[in-house]
Amino acid sequence: MLSPPRRWIRDQPLSSVTSCVRRVLCSRRHSLWILLILLVVCIAIQTFVARQARNDKLTGLPHLRFTVSKQHLFPTLQNVWDGLQSETALAVNQELTLQTERATDLHHQNEEYGKPSNYILSRYVDTTINLATASQMKAGKVSAGKLPLPKHGNKVSPGLPGSLVLHSTRKGKDTHSPPSLFKAHIRSEHNKATCQPKSHIVFLKTHKTASSTILNILYRYGESRNLTFALPLNKHSQLFYPFPFASHFVEGVSSRSVREFHIMCNHMRFRKAEVAKVMPADTFYFSILRHPVAMMESIYIYYKSIPAFHKTHSLDDFLDNSWQNYNSSVTNNHYAHNILSFDFGFDNNIRAGAEDLEERASVAIAAIERDFHLILISEYFDESMVLLKHALCWSLDDVVSFKLNSRSERTRHPLLPSTAEKIKRWNALDWRIYLHFNTTFWHKVDSLIGQEQMKREVSQLRELQAKLAISCLKDGGAVDPSQIKDAGLKPFQYGAAVIQGYNLNPHIDRQTKTKCQRLITPELQYTDRLYTQQFPELAAKHRQANRMVALQRQRSDRTGAMEKVWVREAHQRQIIKHKFPNLKNEKASASAVLTHTAAGNKTRMP
Repeated sequence: MLSPPRRWIRDQPLSSVTSCVRRVLCSRRHSLWILLILLVVCIAIQTFVARQARNDKLTGLPHLRFTVSKQHLFPTLQNVWDGLQSETALAVNQELTLQTERATDLHHQNEEYGKPSNYILSRYVDTTINLATASQMKAGKVSAGKLPLPKHGNKVSPGLPGSLVLHSTRKGKDTHSPPSLFKAHIRSEHNKATCQPKSHIVFLKTHKTASSTILNILYRYGESRNLTFALPLNKHSQLFYPFPFASHFVEGVSSRSVREFHIMCNHMRFRKAEVAKVMPADTFYFSILRHPVAMMESIYIYYKSIPAFHKTHSLDDFLDNSWQNYNSSVTNNHYAHNILSFDFGFDNNIRAGAEDLEERASVAIAAIERDFHLILISEYFDESMVLLKHALCWSLDDVVSFKLNSRSERTRHPLLPSTAEKIKRWNALDWRIYLHFNTTFWHKVDSLIGQEQMKREVSQLRELQAKLAISCLKDGGAVDPSQIKDAGLKPFQYGAAVIQGYNLNPHIDRQTKTKCQRLITPELQYTDRLYTQQFPELAAKHRQANRMVALQRQRSDRTGAMEKVWVREAHQRQIIKHKFPNLKNEKASASAVLTHTAAGNKTRMP
């Protein structure tokens, strides 16, 4: 027996069956047409992408707008799109992956504690620009290489790094490609739009590293904005260095008279846990390093009076017998050995050949990278100031400066290569720390600013400082302390070094004079003034106490002088009595004393 559908078809007239078949065929033909249309659309899209890639190879412009949004524009065609990817697109994707891995290796510090937000943004910019130039690199027109080593004077500093950037080669000359300029423009525009100036700052002031100049920059910035400084207790000039820092070393902490501290920048031996008790959680930490060879030469001159150096005739004399001259338990001898490591809070007493030297250096480097957002390099001071300006979201005017606490050239002594090698071995821990952060410094320059923009801003900074020198300084530059007319602007002299200072230009208006005077005020005088501004009552008590001490010294000096006179006169009387035993009245004795004294003075005169 036939099933009902078949039976229905057999019973129907021929015309009805034909109509039904036509309807089925039409519906299937409609589906085929839809599929054909979709295929044509996909082919058109692929043709457009291939043409865009060829244009990018010629122009160097990024083709990001379409490739980034294709998944959002055509989600239903994703499977078809994946099947139609060309070999060129695959090569671009592979190159992008490779460049991203390289960027990750170079900027592994991105995931560490406290990196600036701009640093993370620059990683995204680097990746997108590498995508835009991937096809160029595949075609061999652009190569990834190292940046030229930054120079200081006519010498290239040892251990300097390179960073991955894009260079185009034409007629044998390396120039920056348009994408790198485009990248710098993106960074600049983003920084202007999103960067907020930082006012919570900790600067670890290291020794003989141009840190006094940076302290002056921070003092001027804070004073002009009425910020609060974490100043040493009881009007000290340092935060009780060389003792490890403790929070109660700061004036206003124990008394709770200060609610918020903005800037901490005086000498201390760093301890992050104690500093964090004083400073807010969003504080920006930075410091500065100097090549250990140059720093050791400066320290030997400046701290010549410490026990480790006192009996030596020269720096080579000390280095040749270092462990005989150096005793770590003697006060102030820490200046003579791995002083950078000591300032950062590490044990500085380690021999160059110690088995755990590399391990201790790695631990110290890791701790510094964890606790500090930025480490500057003294040999590249202007570049460091530009980098600091970007990290703090400041302006160039905020980081202009004159060199402070700098030695006269006549007290500098050039070192032999053999002496330099001795210093590197003696300060082996400092040397390893310096090499590492000299490298990361240039990585940060490349990621935050870019080499081209750095050159432009360094030039602008130097022009600005040259103009200030013309308007502010009488002699156009630093002078020896004997030539400084204002005693309030004379820097503290210590050791065998001759610390230079400045004279103000007398032909400037009052407002300009205030600005210029802040630029050249030495560290001790500036610290004293800020303490007086922040704690006027305590400053008045300290002044009164100092006056009392001075009066007591004067009285004791006067009493001592009178006692010397009385003793001398008594001695003279004894002599007179011995020589003139027949004198019986006091007047005759006094007259004889005077005559004897005058005669003695005449005989002593040449």
